Amino acid sequence: MIRRALHDGWTVAPKLGAFEQPADGAGPVPVVLPHDAIRDLPRSADSDQGVNTGYHPGGVFEYATTLDVPAAWRDRTVQLEFEGVYRDAIVLVDGDVVAHEPNGYNGFVVDLDSHLRPGATQRISVEARAHRDSRWYSGAGIYRPVHLVVADPVHIPLGGTTVTTPDIDGERAIVEIATAVVDSTRHARTLRLAWQVTDPGGAVVATADAPVTVLPGEPAVARARIAVDGPALWHPDSPSLYRVRASLADAGAEIDSDAVEFGIRRVQVDPARGLRINGEPVLLRGACVHHDNGPLGAATFDDAEDRRVRLLKAAGFNALRSAHNPMSRAMLEACDRHGVLVMDELTDVWTRSKTAFDGAPTFPDRWRRDVAAMVAKDRNHPSVVMYSIGNEILELGTPHGAAWSRRIAEEVRALDPTRIVTNGINGVIANLSLIAEEMGGPEASDPNTMMAEMGERMARMNASSQVSDSIEESASVLDVVGFNYADSRYRQDAEQYPHRVIVGSETFPAHIPAMWALVEELPHVIGDFTWTGWDYLGESGIGRVDRTDVDGYVPTGTAGPFPYLTAECGDLDITGHRRTISYYREIVFGLRTAPYLAVHRPQHHGRPTATTPWSWDDSVASWSWDVSPGSPVVVDAYADADEVELLLDGVAVGTAPVGEAAPFLARFETTWHPGELTAVARRDGVEVGRHVLRSAGGPLRLVVRPETEGVAPDGLAYVAITIEDAAGIVPCDADRQVAVRVDGGELAGLGTGRARTEESFGGRRSRRTTDACSRSCDRPAPATSASRRPPRACPPRRPTSASTEQRSRRPQRRADVSPRPGLTDRHATRARSTPSATCPRACERRC
Repeated sequence: MIRRALHDGWTVAPKLGAFEQPADGAGPVPVVLPHDAIRDLPRSADSDQGVNTGYHPGGVFEYATTLDVPAAWRDRTVQLEFEGVYRDAIVLVDGDVVAHEPNGYNGFVVDLDSHLRPGATQRISVEARAHRDSRWYSGAGIYRPVHLVVADPVHIPLGGTTVTTPDIDGERAIVEIATAVVDSTRHARTLRLAWQVTDPGGAVVATADAPVTVLPGEPAVARARIAVDGPALWHPDSPSLYRVRASLADAGAEIDSDAVEFGIRRVQVDPARGLRINGEPVLLRGACVHHDNGPLGAATFDDAEDRRVRLLKAAGFNALRSAHNPMSRAMLEACDRHGVLVMDELTDVWTRSKTAFDGAPTFPDRWRRDVAAMVAKDRNHPSVVMYSIGNEILELGTPHGAAWSRRIAEEVRALDPTRIVTNGINGVIANLSLIAEEMGGPEASDPNTMMAEMGERMARMNASSQVSDSIEESASVLDVVGFNYADSRYRQDAEQYPHRVIVGSETFPAHIPAMWALVEELPHVIGDFTWTGWDYLGESGIGRVDRTDVDGYVPTGTAGPFPYLTAECGDLDITGHRRTISYYREIVFGLRTAPYLAVHRPQHHGRPTATTPWSWDDSVASWSWDVSPGSPVVVDAYADADEVELLLDGVAVGTAPVGEAAPFLARFETTWHPGELTAVARRDGVEVGRHVLRSAGGPLRLVVRPETEGVAPDGLAYVAITIEDAAGIVPCDADRQVAVRVDGGELAGLGTGRARTEESFGGRRSRRTTDACSRSCDRPAPATSASRRPPRACPPRRPTSASTEQRSRRPQRRADVSPRPGLTDRHATRARSTPSATCPRACERRC
């Protein structure tokens, strides 16, 4: 089998109807896949997709390429493999429809045989559309990889090898391998399958072979049951990966092969001992993540997915929940490599819609296909321990919803009985009519705002008998019950439903001290997944901090008004920079002994604010501020200690108890003076750690730091751009512009972590000029990522922000970055390797 990426030679343009004429400048634009057709379209406050997608518009797009069909393919099987096209993909050959895939997250395979003309050049086109069909930024187009597959008519189909490890002990493991073979000829064939298993070091540890007879049009499955002695078990702390190679031979000559990586591990769960991997208890330190890659839009690149997983694990997470759609193959592979457990989620809707044109109307017809696509993608990945069959399903609390719960759960088990089945249940969302009565008014048009306004009433409602009764059947079909924002049920369910195992499938970020205490105390609660681990595009401003004394301020609930772009609720911003809450969470998890300093911006001291349950303090780890010495400032020290002493240039400022203002936090009201600020944490009078912040001083310089020394031809390089002093300290609180020129490659994306911005991520469309918001001295600035070629925008758009993602053709590239003439460099962000530079908060020039 020949399987190669089909990423070059494509164009994209708005899809026109038969009676429509193209607008000026709207013709086909060359692009390299994966590509997001929406990322660079102009955003507007009038976008009919609104806050859900970060005020991006929708659209209908047509991708096209040509395929030279050699005469030798006359006796071959030819396919196109799409890992994901958003959405309602239609694939055509020379204008004839050959496939339709409604689900924007499903991988699918298109058989081309009956449409190809050997010796000819043929046009392949793919239509995709996105319009008011998502509650978050979905992007659009061929946003995941595409492969061309050419195989013998008798071959192993894509995804045809499945590996399970049903029997494991300390001395050996039984590896069960099943490989399918298909025959598209008119005659039966008898061939031979051979399997070779290699260990994490590449050594062959087991082999097997067997004959297989394949009838035309009837797939055959050959199986082997192999013992592996002294297995290296896969575990989050030691993610050992084995590999099996299946070889299909005819009369001794190999005609096809397949290779699969897998892990040997055992998953168990019960209410008394919780979750165990290979017999060892594991508490899920979880993060929910969306599928977009920030400055890259929805485009899925292997390097970007790997980087997200690495940085999330480095921040203390050992589990990810794919919200609310199946995770990409690239991210699953990264989780396998880095030892991160996965809850992979099927969908956000079943039969009741949440947006005007979502997938609910067609779900009853295609749900089995969606389940099969998710399971086929996941079943060999040791990182995947749970399938979630839905998220906050509207009909879940009804008999009809319970029937669907059972139907979907059983289908998942039929396809993969080796993993846990869960569901993200929100008792409030499942009982909106009851909530309306509780709130004393009609159902809220924005459930997020409704939940935010409910406060403690939400906890009482989730724990009520009405909710208990309404969700009981839907919960009973699950192996583990996922609860969204329903920790009020954790204790009572231990008595009311003693066999129930619970996971906090979605929780408010600031509630982590209470959440984690429950996880550690209650054996039937196996973990917590915060909303969210990594910030994302769309649901804009749901975690923002508003200054309510601004002229004309109008409360807008959880919806951030234009030009809010990101949700602003991630532990890490879209550049991969850790916000202060990330260090707070790390301390709560017990993974950090040293304290961490978080300074509330002194220029906003005393101003009234409005927040949501998804907000965190507007604080940064910086002691460099453009305010007058003596200005009042609030300093928080996060610590797992009894008390924290604060020192400025070695002189005591004061000592504060930990836990008085909030758990794991000591708060100081003091004044700002430049110098060295030190937090010393003590338990029982003994120092357990300290954290130091210093003020910037002396001449400032522009610094460019690539995250890695080189980049593969098809890879991404991340480069951080900052303005800092000689000691590497970045001054804070100012906007600066930089001009970026990439030599030897092209810019794939440029951005900061700023949530409120009108800047585009397609920086090259504006002469690579970017507006960098420098809000945190320890926040990454403009970062560039590189790969073989850049995905171009369709259609062109204006400048972007301060993190650069560049795609290159050679291992190492040079990015020239210089401040624009006439700008001072007094304030900037400090460099770090991130796909986009950093400034998690809005720069608020109006203030």
